Amino acid sequence: MYLKKNMAAVLAGLALLGAAAGCGTQHKARMIRGSRVAASLQLPPQNDFVPEPGDWKAPQRDTLKVTGPDGHEYILMKAVRDDETGEMVAAEVLDAAYVTARFRNLAERHGKIDLAFQVVVPQAMLDSRWQLRFHPDLFVLEDSLRLDDVVVTGREYRRAQLRGYEQYGRFLRRIVTDTLRFVDMRNFLIFLERNIPRVYALRNDSTYVSDEQFASCFGTTEQQALDHYTNKLLRRRNERRKANRQKMFARYVKAPIVTEGIRLDTVIRDMNGDFIYNYVQTIHTRPRLRKVDIVLSGEIFEQDRQVYSMPRCAPLTFYISSVSAFVDNTERYLTRVVSRNLETRTSCNIDFRTGRAEIDEQLGGNAREIASVKENLRNLLLDENFVLDSVTIAASASPEGSVAANDALTLRRSHAAVQYFERYIAFVRDSVRREEGMYVLVADDFSEASVRKSVRASREIRFKARAGGEDWAGLDALVARDTSLTERQKARYRELAAIPDPDVREKRMREEPWYRHVAENCYPRLRTVRFSFALHRKGMVKDTVHTTELDTVYMKGVQAIRDHDYQAALAFLAPYHEYNTAVAYVALDRNASAFEILEPLPRTARVNYMLALVYARRGDDQNAVQHYLDACRQERSFVSRGNLDPEIAALIRKYDLNRDSGETWGDLLE
Repeated sequence: MYLKKNMAAVLAGLALLGAAAGCGTQHKARMIRGSRVAASLQLPPQNDFVPEPGDWKAPQRDTLKVTGPDGHEYILMKAVRDDETGEMVAAEVLDAAYVTARFRNLAERHGKIDLAFQVVVPQAMLDSRWQLRFHPDLFVLEDSLRLDDVVVTGREYRRAQLRGYEQYGRFLRRIVTDTLRFVDMRNFLIFLERNIPRVYALRNDSTYVSDEQFASCFGTTEQQALDHYTNKLLRRRNERRKANRQKMFARYVKAPIVTEGIRLDTVIRDMNGDFIYNYVQTIHTRPRLRKVDIVLSGEIFEQDRQVYSMPRCAPLTFYISSVSAFVDNTERYLTRVVSRNLETRTSCNIDFRTGRAEIDEQLGGNAREIASVKENLRNLLLDENFVLDSVTIAASASPEGSVAANDALTLRRSHAAVQYFERYIAFVRDSVRREEGMYVLVADDFSEASVRKSVRASREIRFKARAGGEDWAGLDALVARDTSLTERQKARYRELAAIPDPDVREKRMREEPWYRHVAENCYPRLRTVRFSFALHRKGMVKDTVHTTELDTVYMKGVQAIRDHDYQAALAFLAPYHEYNTAVAYVALDRNASAFEILEPLPRTARVNYMLALVYARRGDDQNAVQHYLDACRQERSFVSRGNLDPEIAALIRKYDLNRDSGETWGDLLE
């Protein structure tokens, strides 16, 4: 009785402690809601740009001499304004520990931007029984992106999570995976020993016994025997546990530990002071990207219960600068010489019967080849920009037979092709006339003034027949590409091809073992008909005209810079080796190549600023400052532009180039 009273007192005490703890967190949550305490975003301390080491890096200086347009020298040094005298005095300026500004200028490099910010959680929001979940949201142009969460977990909260997993683990361990544990093996073996000792003797034998063999011995199947000696109550309870796994997980693990989509999940052990997490997110640039906003929201959880929803904090704004802003958009043109007359050629493989010159559309692949030639002729005849003057047809033959016979045969075949396609041209001309009819011009009094026929396809076309002869050049090319011939056979062919007399050459080839392969596979492809079309441009009188046209390749490179695709831009612009090529090199941090192009260029404001960037990256402060000030003097917008590029901004802070009260070195140098 005494033990029961003590246990009741202990349980009551634990309940009171739990209630007190719950009341404590609820009171703290009410205070946070009342005061609207929230986590915030801030910018990390900004480090000056540190140039990469280079082969021609100049020594660092605290004092520089720059030359103004009037030839006077000015001395620049690390300086601050004296509070009493108002004068600038040389000094070392230390950066503050925290930056309270809500915006920062960032430079895009290599097509990427590193957004660095800090998630600051005030001490008032930290509690060992809570979990704080923060959601950074990024806004770019019209799009938004939820970044990976930052989770701050209290020690007691994590202990409760782990305790839930332990309880669930104990539940899983109570699930029996070996179903033989439900079988009363002792009585089952006694059954075997008493009834079938022969099978009992084989109880440790791993030999497979089928249900049919078992039934022939016992009069029942193995499964029926096992079911008889199985504890069905325990088995049903085990199945219920299996079915309740998801339910029991939700019961024991009220707040699962999430690992996906989390940038940080840290357990806070010491609640003294604010919690600060340095967050860095890299994004790829895109056209028209000028600004990126980041806001933070979040919640506080106690186990699976949300006790506070944090309002969105004031956004951090990153203004993006890119060297693509320095691209020269001036259109570039090419001078092209346009000739009045031009010639185009095509060839087709029209088969002829041996020794014959007539064109047979049904022979071999003639229908397909002839249809292709007809389509070309019709397109040229009806072209709106060119006039077809003449067509020259030359048939060629394989080297079989004598040269004289082949010349005569190819001439006859050319004449046959001329007659065939002249009939086709006449057919096309008549078809066009029937389609377009004639035009009747009516006078003001509605009387018939004149009749004009269609001029399309009305011009007479001259056809010329030429003897193509034996196509030895084509045979040379076919043999060289033939993979069935060995190199030794090809070398022998080249020896025979050097014989001046074609008839002797072909006769010697007949003696070679590879001649049959060449005759069967190469000779048919030499029996071609070549067409040469002579045309002139409509309305053009002079033989040549010089015209200019937009250099589309160059303009594609310029557009690629505007789209921040600098590798593609360099592929287009590298052959030009001019200013925009240097811009692409600077964007890719290939400073030596950029300097090689920029150094001999006229010193415009943009060139000076590009040189300032290159010199700053190499650590040559003297030349970097000089070119930056020259650029500011030439174009005042570069005074503020310098704050956007970290290389130039570091020089501005180091040497106080942009002074207070609106005075700039652009003013001093004018």
